[in-house]
Amino acid sequence: MLEILEEAVLDSIKLIPFLFVTYWIMEYLEHKMSDRHKEHMKQSGKWGPVIGSVLGAFPQCGFSVSATNLYCGRVITLGTLMAVYLSTSDEMIPVFLSEAVSVPVILKVLFIKVMIGMIAGIGIDLIWRKGTQTEKEISHLCEQAHCHCEEGMLKSTLKHTAHITLFIFVMNLILNSIIHFVGEEVILGLLKNRTILGPILAGLIGLIPNCAASVMTAKLYIDEVISAGTMIAGLLVGAGVGLIVLVKENQNAKENLKIVSILYLIGVLCGILLEAVGFVL
Repeated sequence: MLEILEEAVLDSIKLIPFLFVTYWIMEYLEHKMSDRHKEHMKQSGKWGPVIGSVLGAFPQCGFSVSATNLYCGRVITLGTLMAVYLSTSDEMIPVFLSEAVSVPVILKVLFIKVMIGMIAGIGIDLIWRKGTQTEKEISHLCEQAHCHCEEGMLKSTLKHTAHITLFIFVMNLILNSIIHFVGEEVILGLLKNRTILGPILAGLIGLIPNCAASVMTAKLYIDEVISAGTMIAGLLVGAGVGLIVLVKENQNAKENLKIVSILYLIGVLCGILLEAVGFVL
């Protein structure tokens, strides 16, 4: 239990800088920028999926957390959020490097994830903007957090950061406990030698809002338990702690379910397609 507790604490602490910077930006936008400037910023996000997919490829789930908060404040589009989610590499790169996986293989995986995130993000924005979209300003997000924004940017930012860090810690503690007591062997048995079912199950593992999902997926591929296509499916769906923040900060449960479903379907379908063409790294 001490090991589980320590892991939950470390996973939560390393996100604090990302949370603080993101909430400070949102407070700045709310306090310092005019409505005209906010609207201009939202409408100039056509390159968001391109930038988001590249940033998401860096080995840190903090970018998915930042993107989620910015989306909840409607600073970025759904396509940009999805691009970050799909390209997020989380702990994959450190695991690959520690196991002496070749640099060309790592770059190939990152390239595939970035391209899928970019294409999917642009497509989602083209479709989503044609429909009815309920706008939610940053100030509404502030009100939902029950903070007193009039107390100043720094104090409000610290309150937001502390609040969501505590929530992430609790969720990490629960998830780490489940993974520890269920056992990786059980999960391994479900994934081994599953051509079609593999990507489907790997996608479910990817939905675990914890860094353990990407670590497990990468290790299973290195140990030749799962194929490259199955691994890609799991890594595409794995958005890390960003999904926890989405559920916590975005009060629209129906929208959250839609976002998670789209993320899952894209990851699994891409994995199945790669399996069908016999993709190898």
